[in-house]
Order: sequence, then structure tokens, then C-alpha cells
Amino acid sequence: MSETVLVLGASENPSRYSHMATLMLLEYGHTPVLVGKTGTQIKGIPIHRDIPDGLNSADTVTLYLNPMHQQAWYETILAMKPGRVIFNPGTENPELMEMLDAAGIPYLEACTLVMLRAGQF
Repeated sequence: MSETVLVLGASENPSRYSHMATLMLLEYGHTPVLVGKTGTQIKGIPIHRDIPDGLNSADTVTLYLNPMHQQAWYETILAMKPGRVIFNPGTENPELMEMLDAAGIPYLEACTLVMLRAGQF
């Protein structure tokens, strides 16, 4: 099943995991929406500085932001009410996890790349 996946912390640097995940999401037929601090695009998909107009929700939010940089996104993530949030390695954030619990939004500590390859996405 194809999902709309918000990649928060997207980078056009091919050595970054967010870049690899974007390519793999495309390979598996998903629709990545990219938000990052720098860069212009990955495989023709624009990297936005903020949530693009018209994107009110996402099936999955996959985080590639250090917890110190996540706070600015708390309200946005909660308002989107995604089907789930994936905390990729290094992005684990107990404060945001508590907020997700309170809002009834499921989350997991996992690697998007591994989940896709293992058929667990």
C-alpha cells in the first residue's frame, strides 16, 4: 500500500540517511514529502523549508532531526495526526513521545530503511 511519508530532516547529501530513505521510499512506491533546512531536491522532489501548502496529514512522519531541532515541529506533527511517527536512530525524544502518547498517535523507534527492506513498513 502506498503511503504519503513526511521526511522531516531531508537532505540532498547522498551520504545522509534521510536521502537514502527518500530514494528507498520511492523504490517501494511511496510518496515522500521532503522538509529540510538546506538543499533543493532529491530525484526531482523539492525539499521544502516548511510543510507544503495543502499537506494536512501524512500516513507516516519519519524523523531525521536531532531531538534539539524537533521542538519547532511538535505542534505541526501533532496537528497532522499522522498514522505513525518513526524515530530513526539518533532521533529518539522522550518529550515528543509523551506528547504523541497523549494525542493517541502511535510511534516507534526504528529505522525506515530496515523497515522497508524487511517488508515491515
